[in-house]
Amino acid sequence: MQDSVRIGILFSSTGPYGAIGRDAREGAEFAFHDYRAAGGMAVEPVYFDPHADLSAYLEGARSLIRDSGCRHIVGTITSAARKEVIPLVEKHDGLLWYMCPYEGFEANENVIYIGGCPNQHLIPLFDHLLPRHGKRAYLVGANYVWGWEMNRLSRELITNAGGTVLGERYLPLEETAVQRIIDDIQEKRPDFIANNLIGPASYAFLEAMRALGERDPAFRPENCPVASCDLQESELDEIAEGAAIGQLCAASYFDTLDTADNRAFKARLAAWKGGDRKVSCVFASAYTAVRLCIAAIEAAASDEPGRVRQSLLSRSWPTLFGDMRIDPATNHAALPFLLGRINAARNYDVIAATPPIAADPYLTGTTRAAAPKLRVVS
Repeated sequence: MQDSVRIGILFSSTGPYGAIGRDAREGAEFAFHDYRAAGGMAVEPVYFDPHADLSAYLEGARSLIRDSGCRHIVGTITSAARKEVIPLVEKHDGLLWYMCPYEGFEANENVIYIGGCPNQHLIPLFDHLLPRHGKRAYLVGANYVWGWEMNRLSRELITNAGGTVLGERYLPLEETAVQRIIDDIQEKRPDFIANNLIGPASYAFLEAMRALGERDPAFRPENCPVASCDLQESELDEIAEGAAIGQLCAASYFDTLDTADNRAFKARLAAWKGGDRKVSCVFASAYTAVRLCIAAIEAAASDEPGRVRQSLLSRSWPTLFGDMRIDPATNHAALPFLLGRINAARNYDVIAATPPIAADPYLTGTTRAAAPKLRVVS
């Protein structure tokens, strides 16, 4: 193996999902810092920031692969960006390490999926919501593939359970004019709202729902919760003070996770950055993707993607998410499900959880019977 290995990092630090991208980049940076502090081979990160320009993701991937010699890229946040760069990664037979929750219905030999797919976040979320809050739902989503597919799946889950979708609305990522949707929700009076908005649209929506709940107690979070699958701790500071308290989010990791591994991780992070920094699921996932990439390269004694993938799939790996195994059939990680409720400290209290769930990106149902049962924590 060459003396130094380069790994590309492809995240946007600006634009409507800039808070998530900055969090992911910092998670990757901490992974390199943590690895160097422990000693080991020479690994060099190469960063490219597309600044939320979809076409620049392709430019960035091309630069990382052709100009910098990176055979592995950790990155992209949105599914649109992921789909933009996959053909180039395939052409050069590299590996894209994707670490965000997404809408599923994809499995690619050149992608390692560290983020969850719907049977790991959306399905257990509805397993919690439907029996506790009712079967009359309202769906809101970002006007691109994440919102479309997540709402399509939500509609199927609700109707299959004998429920009703009272409304379905979409907004661009940067749109903050939400009052017409709020008025429709107030008129139709759902039992809960599935929120698949992203960025400023999501923040504005949560602020408007808080105002509605103050006018009408039926829309307070305890009566009509807004449930998300993509709202990160780093984004809670972007929302008006107190506006999101009590709302729900599904994830594979929360900053408040009380485990020895997480306490040790946060202590190392505090020693590196200082202060008590909140860690989001995307921070933890980006960190994990980089560390897994390096560990698999070391185990393979090569950064050749085929050998790295074979090494990665050969065993389970200790991570912040527990011992992680990547399914050889789909390249997806088995991940735990956690349900968090936003508290006054702009963090999450875990109220329900399961052990790691095997990924089923095409929702074939083959893992459903074996999926662990949801455990209510509080």
